[in-house]
Parts: sequence; structure tokens; C-alpha cells
Amino acid sequence: MNYGFIIDNRKCIGCHACSTACKSENEVPLGVYRTWVKYVETGTYPHTRRHFQVTRCNHCANPPCVRICPVTAMYQRADGIVEFDGDVCIGCKACMQACPYDAIYIDPETHTAAKCHYCAHRVDLGLEPACVVVCPEHAIIAGDMDDPNSEISRLLAREEVVVRKPEQGTAPKLFYIDGNDAAMHPTATPRTPTTFMWADTIPLHPDNGHHGGGPSLVALAEQAAGRSAKGEPIRTPGPQGLPQPGPIQFGGKVAEHMVQVAYNAQHQIPWHWPVPAYLVTKGIGSGIFMSLALGVGLGLFAFDGLTAIVGGLFSLLFIGLTTGLLVYDLERPERFLSILLRPQWKSWLTRGAFILVGFTLVAGLWWLVELGGALGIWPGLAQGLRPLFLWLGLLLAGGTAVYTAFLFGQAEGRDLWQSPLLPMHLLVQALMVGSGFLLLLDLFLPMPGEMVQVLRALFGASLVVDILVTLLGEFGMPHASEVAAQAAHEISHGRYRHLFWWGSLVVGHLVPLALLAMGGAFPAAVAALAAIGGLYAFEHAFVMAPQEIPNS
Repeated sequence: MNYGFIIDNRKCIGCHACSTACKSENEVPLGVYRTWVKYVETGTYPHTRRHFQVTRCNHCANPPCVRICPVTAMYQRADGIVEFDGDVCIGCKACMQACPYDAIYIDPETHTAAKCHYCAHRVDLGLEPACVVVCPEHAIIAGDMDDPNSEISRLLAREEVVVRKPEQGTAPKLFYIDGNDAAMHPTATPRTPTTFMWADTIPLHPDNGHHGGGPSLVALAEQAAGRSAKGEPIRTPGPQGLPQPGPIQFGGKVAEHMVQVAYNAQHQIPWHWPVPAYLVTKGIGSGIFMSLALGVGLGLFAFDGLTAIVGGLFSLLFIGLTTGLLVYDLERPERFLSILLRPQWKSWLTRGAFILVGFTLVAGLWWLVELGGALGIWPGLAQGLRPLFLWLGLLLAGGTAVYTAFLFGQAEGRDLWQSPLLPMHLLVQALMVGSGFLLLLDLFLPMPGEMVQVLRALFGASLVVDILVTLLGEFGMPHASEVAAQAAHEISHGRYRHLFWWGSLVVGHLVPLALLAMGGAFPAAVAALAAIGGLYAFEHAFVMAPQEIPNS
């Protein structure tokens, strides 16, 4: 069996019966949606048309949400239905980033992921999904596509159908008859709140933590009445001052050809400041260890016990802070151990968790052995085990630095994160802030001169390489998709341009290079702080901008 959907746009009247039936059947809370109907208006008055598009989970044959889920809360049944188990979901929101169709949400009551599950509880009883039963026009057709006698199979054989984002390779099983390009492609039409009829809108940058609210009911009523936020008519006034039908005005400019979204379910951004902060702390923790291990292992400087003990302690503290940020960002933090107790090994969130644990264990044992050696408890043991701990820890520290690149690679709903340069970028950034942090410690813990020279060279080289990777690699090369190009433009020339150019490039790279050239411990320490601040500015823009490009 292989279940799928067909939406016949020739019949859909935009009545929202499917949305209402879905909410009733599955007890979906207000403010979130498993099924919603998108309205897009095209044309120039009086020759206009409204296009309806029923939108929901595509029950992909190759579902990225299943691969990225660390605890098998999202899974694919034998009959092709992509189902979820709210009882084991930890609320990491990775599935939301993996879905190219914006079909998954966080339930505000259970704080777990949820979505259309094809009314699996009804299908198991031989019944059709609730949306199919309630549709007054029979515009929603569901069934087994492997059965040649089923209605959906006959329609697929006879009618020309389209799917959303076929280039993603997910093999979606939600097909549209007479699908409209302006409605099918989420980036074809800009979102302007004043063009919405009575839809709710949610700020992209909520101030109250993980979840945001919408505009006031008064503002929504004014929009629905065709008035601007200042109470002025949006439409062009006609004789006797009465509003007349005509083209919509945007900031005093008349739209000659109208293509606008009139209604859509607004979706919140899943990841906020804890994710870029975790990237910075993870980079510092792993970078400190890599800088020390490389220097000692390659014979670039002699081993210094005090630096190793203090630096190793800070490395462990930053990795601990990284783990704390990861747990804090979960919607169900009390379930965080599920990643270790019921791992789903295809997920890089799971693999990364075990890499973090492995690095913490090796680095922690090394630190304890070195501390015991410094205290004279087992000096011979510390010296004998040191090479093993440093080389093994170096591998795990490198894995800790770069595994997020592969996790972002599984987030197939955010094309900018699919960069093949990202593993190298994260590795260079870790060496940059790790060596910089050790130079910061040099203010309070005088280090051997040979070690300081090597750390300064590593810090400076990492800054230069990071500039080249960022400007020439990440943003200098053409991007593989329109969505990735839009996100990159938002970083370099849009909302995040100041964070990118002034925060990341100037404060985070050029200023540290200038301070480093001055010489001395204090300028190097300030340079390290500037580089860490600049890295957060970049990571904030890099994490947030792709999430603002609509997927539905």
C-alpha cells in the first residue's frame, strides 16, 4: 500500500471545511494548523482571480523529517504514511527545519512536534481522512496509489498533476490538479500584511522567547476593512470620496499587475538565539583542545602543565555550556536523555550528541590525569597517556566542531545551510576562537613565549582563512537555488547586512587582525573578544536569515 493525496484545484472553493474538520478530528489547538488553505490573488482589476491551495504534509516517499529526528518520534509506516509519536518527541524542532513544505508545527499544549498524519487512526479502521469526507466539492481525493482501481490511481493516470518543490528530491505524494505557479512557489509573492484579508500574522522576531504573538484585533480589523495602520483607505478613492474597486496601493504606488497572498497560515521561526550561541560555545570548547593538541602533537611548542589544566578546564566548561544551550532549546527538555537511550542513528543530532559525550569523556579523563600528574599523584601515568588522550581528543574535538554542518545538511528546508564548505568553515571558526581564547587567558596566566607565538600565528591565519571562506566561498559563489540565494542576499544586503559587514567582517575579523599586528598580550586579548563577538554576529545572521524565507 502507498497512500497519497490529490487536491483538485478546479473544484476547491476555499471554504476551509477541510481545515475545520482536521482541527476537530485531531483536536488541533488554535493558532496552529495541520491543513490550511492558501489564497493567492492574480490579475488586474476587473480581470482578477483568486487561487486556492490546500496545504499540508506531503507524506513524502523520501521524508527528510524522519531522517533528522533523533528519537524516531517522526517515522514512516509501511503504507507510506509519515506518522509521529508525541509521547517520545523531545521538541528539538529539527524536523521543522528539515521539512521543505512548512508542514510541521510545535503543539502549544503538548510542546511536541505535530502535523497531518493522514488521519491514520481512521485509515486503520477502513475510513477516509476527515478532510476527504467533509469536502463539499470532492476536491480532496485520498487513497492507495498502488491499487490501480482506486480513484487516486485513475486520476494520476489521466490528469496532469504537479507537486511542490520536486527539486528537493523528497518525492512528495500530495498532488495538485491545475496547480497555480504563484501559489505553488512560496517565494513567488512577497508577504505584505496589508494585503491579507483576515489571516493572522505572526512576527518573525518574537520578543517573548520561543513563541510569538500576532497583531491586535483592531489592526486585523482595519486590514480586513481595507484600511492602513493609520486608518487611511488602502484602495484608491473614487467619486464622493467613496472607495472604488481598483488596484491596491503600496506606499503610494499603484500595482499595475496584482499578485498577492490574501490568506495563509503563518508559521513561527523554530530556532532562535540559543542555536547561534551554541555554535559559538561549541567552537570555543573544541577549538581550545584542538589548538593545544595540535601544538603539542606536532611539536610546535612544549607541553605546559598549567596551561593544559586551565585551558582544558575552560574547554570542558564551554562544552558543558553547549550542552546546556541544547537542552534549554528543547520544547521538552526533561526528555533530553532520549537521544542517548533511544537513538535514531541516521540523525546527525543523535550522532552529534554521542560525539559530544565522547569528547567530554576523553577530555575530562585527560584533564583529571594531568591534574593528578601536576599534583604529584601519578606523574608517570600522565606523561605516558598524554599522546593517546591528545590525539584521540583531537579527532573528537574536530568532530564536535564540524558535526553541526552535517546536521544543517539534513535541514533540507533551509537551502543556504546545504553548503559543502560548511564543515571546513566550522573547523576554521573553532580554531579561530579556540586559539583566541587561549590568548585571552595569557593576560591572566602567563604562557611560554613559544606557545604564545604559535597561538598568535594560528589565530591570525584562522581569521584570514575564515574571511576567504565566508566572502569568496559562502557568499561569493552562485547559490544552487533561489531560496538559498534569497537567504544569502538577506544576510549580505538585507535585514542582517549590518551584523554581517560590521559585526562579523569588521569587528570580528579586521579589528582583531589590526590588534594582533600591534603585538602585546592586551591587544591580543581584545582581539580574541572581538572575534568571539563577531562570530556570534555571523552565526546569528546565518541561522536566522534562511528561516525567514517562506516554505509555504
